[in-house]
Amino acid sequence: MELRQEVLEEMALLRERTPDVSGSVACTVDGLRIACDLPADVGEQAAALSAALMAMSRRMLAMTGQGALEETLISGTAGFVAFYAAGPTIVLTVLAGPGSNVGLLRLEGRKTAAAVAAVAARKH
Repeated sequence: MELRQEVLEEMALLRERTPDVSGSVACTVDGLRIACDLPADVGEQAAALSAALMAMSRRMLAMTGQGALEETLISGTAGFVAFYAAGPTIVLTVLAGPGSNVGLLRLEGRKTAAAVAAVAARKH
């Protein structure tokens, strides 16, 4: 099975385990989309922005000596966007609605990112 399909399956499992998740995208750290369950017109832009935010977050942590990146969470008036490093080359971005259980989102997002990283490692 190809990388895209396996990553999409992990994203589907995330939705099953976390009902507040409204979509997700996985991309390379260069911003190239790998898998996406967002509307097509949003997916490419989300991938590019995800890669940029991941790079900026990693740089901030390195500059301030705060350790390795675990996640970046953005809280908005209409929901949340969480970014996870899925290994060294993939970014997983997860959208969740307002009133989401942020603890569950963080737990399941990290679990999915680890699964995506494992899939990518097997494919290379």
